[in-house]
Amino acid sequence: MELRQYLLILRRNWIVIVTLVLVGLLVGGFTAIMTKPVYRAATQLFVATQSSGSVQDLQTGNSFIQARVSSYVKTALTPTVLEPVIATLGLDTTPQQLAKRVTASSDLSTVLISIAVEDRSPVQAAAIAQAVANSLIVAVDRLEMPTNGGDSPVKISVVTPASAPLAPSSPNMKIYLVVGLMAGLALGIVAALLRTTLDSRVRSERDLAPLTSSPVLGGIAFDADATKNPLVSNGSAHSQRAESFRQLRTNLQFAHVSHKSKTVLVTSSLPGEGKSSTATNLAIAIAESGQSVALVDADLRRPMVAKYLGLEGQAGLTTALIGQADVQDLMQPWGKNELHVLTSGRIPPNPSELLGSVEMKLLIDRLEQAFDAVIIDAPPLLPVTDSAVLAQQVGGVLLVVGCHTAKRPQIEKAISTLQLVDADVLGVVLNRVPTKGPDAYSYSYYGYSSESSKPVTRVSDHAIETNPVVEVATRDAFDDILQGRTSRRAQ
Repeated sequence: MELRQYLLILRRNWIVIVTLVLVGLLVGGFTAIMTKPVYRAATQLFVATQSSGSVQDLQTGNSFIQARVSSYVKTALTPTVLEPVIATLGLDTTPQQLAKRVTASSDLSTVLISIAVEDRSPVQAAAIAQAVANSLIVAVDRLEMPTNGGDSPVKISVVTPASAPLAPSSPNMKIYLVVGLMAGLALGIVAALLRTTLDSRVRSERDLAPLTSSPVLGGIAFDADATKNPLVSNGSAHSQRAESFRQLRTNLQFAHVSHKSKTVLVTSSLPGEGKSSTATNLAIAIAESGQSVALVDADLRRPMVAKYLGLEGQAGLTTALIGQADVQDLMQPWGKNELHVLTSGRIPPNPSELLGSVEMKLLIDRLEQAFDAVIIDAPPLLPVTDSAVLAQQVGGVLLVVGCHTAKRPQIEKAISTLQLVDADVLGVVLNRVPTKGPDAYSYSYYGYSSESSKPVTRVSDHAIETNPVVEVATRDAFDDILQGRTSRRAQ
């Protein structure tokens, strides 16, 4: 994995990382507040010889003292020194326990000994430190006393008496906060990497590269209002989402240029990825370019096209397949462009058999002869076999992948299903792609909002029913298309 990919993971999971960093800071600060304060008192001793001889004797004595200082430091932590301290101050502890709170040290090339004591009481810390220093003086004097009597050649004096500290030495709030921050940052990075490893959802075009060799024909920009208004014609013509479908239309024309068939099947791996809205808006975008388009709702289990476009859905594809009506009488015009819609009709008990029938193949052939483009909205691939059956009868398949919804294993299985039936996958469409952030689509959109832009309105069913002129005009135009005429319906 490259450095750029690691940076992308961190950017993608920045909320998790920041959250854990803040948690680490809170835990560090809370721990510091809840920790009982400890005070540190210190005293300093000077070690010298008691002889007052020549300069040479002084130099020899100084070397002797420096050699002995390290031994005195260790002696300060022995029971010989600490037991008198416990007895004098009446401490409820043992020499071993007290030794853990006492620190004795000396600087190199000096004859100074520092003794420090930690205690939860500042006064008692100073008292113990002073008592240890006094006890050490007595112990060294006794240990260095010559066996034949006389004074000890070593003299230890207190040069810095112990005093009660004004502030605790621990806990150190800054250290606790730094430790909490570093711990939170480490946990955040680990959580980000673990989350990325375990998360198999497709988030961007990069996640599709290892799954399929088919090109990504477009990314449909995410729009929070798309659930309520799925049609791009109901919004601004210059919105990012509307521009996404125009770009998809253009890329699809290049991907489909070598195909003799005019039919494109739009499907997805699972429900909820936006295949019906993609098929509907793609048909509208193609019709806006001046081509005649037939939109067929072949999702005979959960049809949505009629609901999106506000058309009659009880008579449609299934009605034509079972021979109850001619497809010419079932096609419904929509909008001001040459877009005609064949809704699903009544939901049958055998959708797969109907979609794989000879009648379906003949219907597709007839629509291809009458229209410049045929868009079929098909059911998802994994739950049912309808799309796999229908994919064998069309010129190409467009696979819609919902960002942050579809998972990589599901897409792999969907692509494998299409390969098993030898379907021609024209490309993949990423739906609900974020327009900002690390997963934003790589293409740029030059959109702007215009208050003067008005949504495209369709010719309503009520207008056709109440106005015979409109009905005759639309019927004549439809007859022209089905008869293969090149003339276009008068606007």
